Amino acid sequence: MPEIARIRPAEDTDERGTLTGLLDFLRATVELKATGLTDEQAFAHPVHPSALTPGGIVKHLTGVERFWFAIDFAGQDVEWPWTEEDPHGCFPIEPGDTIDGVLAAYRAECARSRAITAAASLDERAHSEGMTFTLRYALAHLIEETARHLGHLDLLRESTDGLVGE
Repeated sequence: MPEIARIRPAEDTDERGTLTGLLDFLRATVELKATGLTDEQAFAHPVHPSALTPGGIVKHLTGVERFWFAIDFAGQDVEWPWTEEDPHGCFPIEPGDTIDGVLAAYRAECARSRAITAAASLDERAHSEGMTFTLRYALAHLIEETARHLGHLDLLRESTDGLVGE
């Protein structure tokens, strides 16, 4: 199992350091919660009647990273993260998905997001047509979205194999 480095953000840093540090801490916690699960565990529905799965949550967060940073903020021409049948990325599992593949895609998307945010001012506005939010807002939104789904992931992981904690 790979070592997941979780670094608590500095409590006395500037605004950028606070926002990116909190988001990176949450991103690492997502990986920690999903690492070590088998594919069967990662794509099972341990809390009925919910359709949420640990792997589905990680896939959703991968799409959220791409949507907010690469597509809407940076205006990059990259693959849309969701299908026409599922336009809001409602945690789909596809045939052939593995938890290792899902986590690798999440790591890669987070790395792209980090590069985009490092190259922009917090006051910079989104580049996609019709978007007016700032990078500051996008970072705050991703902190909220990642934290919300991390709470789901906590419950799913505990229901799957009893793992609790950070």
